[in-house]
Amino acid sequence: MNYLIIGTGGVGGSIAAFLALAGKDVACIARGEHLAAIHEHGLRLHSDLKGEHTLRIPACTAEDYQDKADVIFVCVKGYSVGSITDLIRKASHPGTVVIPILNVYGTGPRIQRLVPGVTVLDGCIYIVGFVSGKGEVTQMGRIFRLVYGAHRGTEVSRETLEAVQRDLEESGIRAELSEDIDRDTFVKWSFISAMAVTGAYYDVPMGEVQKPGAVRDTFAGLSRESAELGRRMGIDIPDNLVEYNLKVIDTLDPHSTASMQKDMARGHESEVQGLLFDLIDAAEAHGVDIPTYRMVAQKFRK
Repeated sequence: MNYLIIGTGGVGGSIAAFLALAGKDVACIARGEHLAAIHEHGLRLHSDLKGEHTLRIPACTAEDYQDKADVIFVCVKGYSVGSITDLIRKASHPGTVVIPILNVYGTGPRIQRLVPGVTVLDGCIYIVGFVSGKGEVTQMGRIFRLVYGAHRGTEVSRETLEAVQRDLEESGIRAELSEDIDRDTFVKWSFISAMAVTGAYYDVPMGEVQKPGAVRDTFAGLSRESAELGRRMGIDIPDNLVEYNLKVIDTLDPHSTASMQKDMARGHESEVQGLLFDLIDAAEAHGVDIPTYRMVAQKFRK
């Protein structure tokens, strides 16, 4: 199968690089100086799992892409989803599956509404990956886990789902087919929201969240409140979600930070709406008390 990666940042670039290293047919959508550097030098990968590589991966702008893809991974930020729907339509054939890998809950159904003629799944990813220079991505740590699946009512062959899983596994990416992708994407939202918001609120790397004290307590409080929101929404939230989030945070590189935190520090547009304020809005709509979220939100309200 051939793959199209929309968004060649830390996540998309790492997926593309791992697939390419395994000999898979993959192309990337990028733009600006990042794209120019990929054209000139190739995509440079610094990876704790794979080492140092420079890969000649086909890359172009959304406007210049003229092929059809069997699998499209959407790896843009949540605020950019509306800008890629024309590309998804153009790049899809009747058997194409689209797998969004975003931090914000509800992305798969949102994209499906925007491109009703295309099969859209949903997914989430656990990775520390970031753009470390023009045409360059860095993957840190030993975790590279991608979870994906179809929502109820979305018809896609098991053969296709398993073929994607095989390609990812052969590329060194831990791939899991979800039987409840609504739950799994909410669990990821809970984790990345708590991680990104805590890091940005205190302006610290993950090593500070790994230590006992106020920073870690804030992370746990955010996780506890989002878990309660999930239960109120009727999602099958694990009883040990807070402990699970703490376990995951403890496996991260102590120097790592969330992309939202990086974007804020650079004065760039960030995912604060989807990772903080959308969760607060959902909690208010479902009558969930969220004192920790309200506390941290005061820092980010304009």
